[in-house]
Amino acid sequence: MQLSFLGAAQMVTGSNYLITTKNHNIIIDCGMFQGNKETEKMNFRELPYDPTSIDIMILTHAHIDHSGRIPKLVKDGFRGRILSTKATYDLCGIMLLDSAKIQESDAEWDNKKRQRAGQSLIEPLYTSEDAEQSLKYFEPYLYNQRVDINGEISIRFKDAGHILGSSILEIWITEEGKTTKLVFSGDLGMPNRPIIKDPEYIEDADYLILESTYGDTFHPPLKESAQQMIDIINKTAKRGGTVLIPSFAVGRTQELIYELNEYYEYSKVEEYMKVPIYIDSPMAVNATEVFQKNSGTFDQATQDLILSGDNPFAFSNLHYIRNQEESMALNKSNYPKVIISASGMATAGRIRHHLKHNLWDPKNSLIFVGYQAEGTLGRILLDGVKRVKLLGEEVNVALEIHDLEGFSGHADQRVLLDWLNNFTKKPKKVFLVHGEIEASTALANEIENKFNIKTIIPTLGSSYKIDTDNIEVEKAMTIEPELLREEISKELDNVYAQFNSLVSRSNGLFEEKLLRRDFDNLKNRLLELQNQLMDLNILIGK
Repeated sequence: MQLSFLGAAQMVTGSNYLITTKNHNIIIDCGMFQGNKETEKMNFRELPYDPTSIDIMILTHAHIDHSGRIPKLVKDGFRGRILSTKATYDLCGIMLLDSAKIQESDAEWDNKKRQRAGQSLIEPLYTSEDAEQSLKYFEPYLYNQRVDINGEISIRFKDAGHILGSSILEIWITEEGKTTKLVFSGDLGMPNRPIIKDPEYIEDADYLILESTYGDTFHPPLKESAQQMIDIINKTAKRGGTVLIPSFAVGRTQELIYELNEYYEYSKVEEYMKVPIYIDSPMAVNATEVFQKNSGTFDQATQDLILSGDNPFAFSNLHYIRNQEESMALNKSNYPKVIISASGMATAGRIRHHLKHNLWDPKNSLIFVGYQAEGTLGRILLDGVKRVKLLGEEVNVALEIHDLEGFSGHADQRVLLDWLNNFTKKPKKVFLVHGEIEASTALANEIENKFNIKTIIPTLGSSYKIDTDNIEVEKAMTIEPELLREEISKELDNVYAQFNSLVSRSNGLFEEKLLRRDFDNLKNRLLELQNQLMDLNILIGK
């Protein structure tokens, strides 16, 4: 059996893992790369395997960095089975269609500029039709349901406690009479969170593929961050400002609504202090409806709340915005309010319009409630930039910016180590994924020190041969950064072509002006520079 890491390796995006056995090809997740332009270009590359050869795809949860390239997979020829939990399937029904609309809109916008510049037009990564087609391949299952796929492979989904429907994947693979158990943690959530249940513990595994988003971090308590959010809202409202909260439409938005419902419904807040709360994301509105349809998976506290007659997703000062006109009207009004809008990293969606209209005003506040990947607008703002270009316009950044890490939907180092500690039979090896290198390295050190388990941080494109006793590094395909692969290589080619062109057009004068030795040295130095830069390319790719 061979395990290849084709996404979310030393980065927090693009989850995609390939398991190759003697008789089957299986992929776990097929997520979209999100971040800066160079990272997002990776979505348009050919998939690093033949989609027609994949028998089974297993999806841990619906977030776009895990599911977002499924329509491309189907568009490129995949005709296998997609296994997920029921709630994940329900959420993908809105999230993949929303993603397709963004792809179509981005391509249309880009093509207008290309047409004016006389450039060739581009196609979207995939269309709404592709997204709808991909949903036909889903097979939804329940938590803790052992599924025998084909006599050689069986799986079971356990609750990961990250978002609605999120799962830890247990997969048993039998080859030549030997069975190997792999566990993919998916994205693990924090315990004691509202709405969804705590992450389930796993008894045993031969090999563990573990997320490490916050492998070097300890989150503050949720209630502490929730109170900070309320304080920021009230402080901003008193000075007449607007609070912007970029939020992931699935999971984080519903958690924010729950906490705000608890404050406004049970804290005896005076009517004049009930600041209008706007959920300005059609996908978040639709996702909230999916949450309500899957209330049977909620934790006991939330189910008890619903049975008492309180809908935690509705209160008097909460307003759901669907159409664009209502969204635009929010930026034309100057009364105090809270706008919760996607996307969570401010990479797309209506939140960018709200930022454009509100970043410049010191009366306003901006609250981040989730992870901000490198290269995203959210990360850039958190890092303290003073001016940004948004929707074609330069905007000053003058509002207050807050980062409330207690809302994170990802397990921190303490929870990750506790989860691993609860394995009755520890894995022989641990692979750390879905984390930037600093976070993964910190967690790897802790795992090796506490549990004496060899821990591997795979590079993007790396591959390992696995059996029941050991692993061997295979020579892997390489997935190099887009910037170095395309831009630097093109520049090198251009420089060398210009050099040869100059020599050719000089009719020997170039060589006459230089000693033959100097001419050769110059040409050799250029070739050395090419080789050194390509070596650098490879090193950075690792």
